[in-house]
Amino acid sequence: MNNDKQPAIAVQNLRKSFGTQRVLNGISFQVGRGETVAVIGRSGGGKSVLLKLLIGLQTPDSGSIRIADEEILKLDGKRLNTVRKKIGFLFQQAALYDSLCVAENVDFPLGRHSRMPAEERAQRVRSLLAEVGMDQELQKFPSQLSGGMQKRVGLARALALDPDFLLFDEPTAGLDPITAAEIGNLIVELKKKRQVSAIVVTHDVHGAKAYSDRMVLLHQGSIHAEGSFEELEGSKDELVSQFFR
Repeated sequence: MNNDKQPAIAVQNLRKSFGTQRVLNGISFQVGRGETVAVIGRSGGGKSVLLKLLIGLQTPDSGSIRIADEEILKLDGKRLNTVRKKIGFLFQQAALYDSLCVAENVDFPLGRHSRMPAEERAQRVRSLLAEVGMDQELQKFPSQLSGGMQKRVGLARALALDPDFLLFDEPTAGLDPITAAEIGNLIVELKKKRQVSAIVVTHDVHGAKAYSDRMVLLHQGSIHAEGSFEELEGSKDELVSQFFR
């Protein structure tokens, strides 16, 4: 079978509960190669749990997750780490190391997972930071950066190992509208330049219009609707139209 025809990410019948609280109730969806899918929904609807399942930080109760044509739930720790290296993750709060400067934060995954010589790594760090407009801030510490700048550095770090897949957890949360739009534009540019497959968990439905090919609306642990921004915006479904108003 032609590998290009295989979805980049395929989630099948995924279920997850915490005690009596059912968070994901058998959801299934796919992300094509080079496609960006925005997962939207109310707080507590299972969006962030979905991301944690995708990178193996949590284990589902049942179901299947295929990434890069690997069933990740069946992988041992070593093999799972190999797949994880192909995934760039941008955390909601950027999750930078406070004790490391900007350049050291971006260098961290390179130092840990690559055999690049120090000089080549330093060059790559500068180039990644230039890509997100942060190459003038190499020696600053996270505490000296605004929220939007921290997100940019987090994005550069997520790209350090040249991933095939990107996962974003609320990339524009807590940002003013101008900065949020800038982060959205960065995602669009990365999509064009790198052809990565991405899942973006977000509350910002209208911001996601700029960079997503498709949207998945999660509600009470199930997929309530799926389609392009235009399709969902024109939906007669009451819950969907509430989101897109």
